[in-house]
Amino acid sequence: MLWELVFILSIFCILQSYLFYPWIISLMSRNKKQNKFTYTRNELELPAISILLAAYNEELVIEEKIRKTFECNYPLDKIEFLIGSDASTDRTNEIIKGLASNYSNLKLFEFPARSGKSFIINELVKSTSNEIYILTDANVIFEKDTIYQLVKHYKNPDIALVGGNIINSRFRKDGISIQEEKYISRENLIKYQEGILWGSMVGAFGGCYSLRSHYYAPVPPRFFMDDFYITMNVIENKGKCINELKAICYEDISNKITEEFRRKVRISIGNFQNLFRYWKLLFPIFSGVSFSFFSHKILRWLGPFLLLLIFISNVFLFQSGFFFKITMIGQIILIIIPFIDAFLRSINLHLNLLRFISHFYLMNLALLIGFIRFIEGVKSNIWQPTQRYQ
Repeated sequence: MLWELVFILSIFCILQSYLFYPWIISLMSRNKKQNKFTYTRNELELPAISILLAAYNEELVIEEKIRKTFECNYPLDKIEFLIGSDASTDRTNEIIKGLASNYSNLKLFEFPARSGKSFIINELVKSTSNEIYILTDANVIFEKDTIYQLVKHYKNPDIALVGGNIINSRFRKDGISIQEEKYISRENLIKYQEGILWGSMVGAFGGCYSLRSHYYAPVPPRFFMDDFYITMNVIENKGKCINELKAICYEDISNKITEEFRRKVRISIGNFQNLFRYWKLLFPIFSGVSFSFFSHKILRWLGPFLLLLIFISNVFLFQSGFFFKITMIGQIILIIIPFIDAFLRSINLHLNLLRFISHFYLMNLALLIGFIRFIEGVKSNIWQPTQRYQ
């Protein structure tokens, strides 16, 4: 009975995060509307904003990022763009300096030694007094309307943070860009529905989001996932976090499995750092914040442990009946699929269904490795950018 209970509960927890929770909030948010108390496009009271960006060796994308940002339909006299270069060794600084002659509200801050994204952003915040921040990445390209859509909600004093809608700009069958795009699109919708229901979007995508300046919390040293840390700090301080699907921007999502795996390990370390920092948000247990945090994030972070429990309990239940023999065989087949997919990929044969299964297991492996590195202790949060245009 004990192993049956472990088996059933572990399966239920995985289904809760990936299937039941998205269904539940989809039904609950049906016919409910996003915040409507917004600034109009030409309103004189539109707030002044500061766009904050930490860059390290971004010569391939930084010029497009800057030009597209200043092509927006938001009043340019209300924008300042602050870029902190984290000891870049390529042409990043040179490109920014060249563009600064065309854009007077573009400012470069050069840091002589690698410091990490969160340190750079913490320092940039000290150099601005504007009401609204937009935090973004070098490879996330704005549409003309993106900035307005990120800022319009701040007419409502209850809104503290607004997330953007990041869309993949290129797809290739030989990697995982298709799987990543499907994952991100689904996450964007879930975050949107959480915002509608409780104002508790659990974690903005770090590539593009905005927040009120007085809700900004300096990210601690050696902390990964600064976007999640900042979002949860807003929720902890009773600010509302929502996702604006019209705030569209484009990102060259990684297509290379090894690159994405490395990024997911880094994210996993930050997940567990944030869990130990914000576990109190699980109480009271019947609140919308608790429900979304537990179902959307914590159960997913526990995914590798749940998969191990399902497998181990199935081993003990193998002789208990035909059903458990079938589930054991099914699990073994699923675990073998990433190896089959890797072989097929080596001969240039790409099957989407197999790639989705591989993606699921590899990302759970990344979560497990990230947890181990978290337990070992984080010595540095200095990052290497994901390879561009693979």
